[in-house]
Amino acid sequence: MTDAPLAERFRAGDESALREAYENWSSLVYTLALRSLGDVTDAEDVTQRVFVSAWTGRGSYDPSSALPAWLVGITRHRIADMHEARAKVRRLQEELAALAPPAEESSDPDPADRLLIAGEIAKLEPEAQRVIRLAFYDDLTHAQIAERLELPLGTVKSHIRRSLARLKSSLEVTYVPR
Repeated sequence: MTDAPLAERFRAGDESALREAYENWSSLVYTLALRSLGDVTDAEDVTQRVFVSAWTGRGSYDPSSALPAWLVGITRHRIADMHEARAKVRRLQEELAALAPPAEESSDPDPADRLLIAGEIAKLEPEAQRVIRLAFYDDLTHAQIAERLELPLGTVKSHIRRSLARLKSSLEVTYVPR
């Protein structure tokens, strides 16, 4: 059986073709993502993103190529995006750990410190505030923030990078020897 009729319907925007494509190849996409990422939640997220990307980008699909092969190509890109997001989160966590107080201090933040940080976050642009709060208080990944706020992933990453730099410079204590 050939997938050409399904591929043509998919490219034409037939929603039943999207459902059929998902039924036929979501397990393949999920398996590839799970093997690469090793995390069920991330694999599910990648699977969803692949089919959303395929559907929204269906105009660029060339029906002369196999639909499953095109989906696998999108899957590779979404897996790479997830690995990149993980690396960014690790870098951010390392930056935050470097800003954290020494280990001998209490692990519970001082209420005054919380107010200070909340005040500095409040000085950020409204969009940057939302991004930082979702990243650190709700513990969302860059991709999850982009989806929730309907922003491009690069915009979310830029907001986080600039906001961290601003918070770091605002909260740094300059040592002045006596």
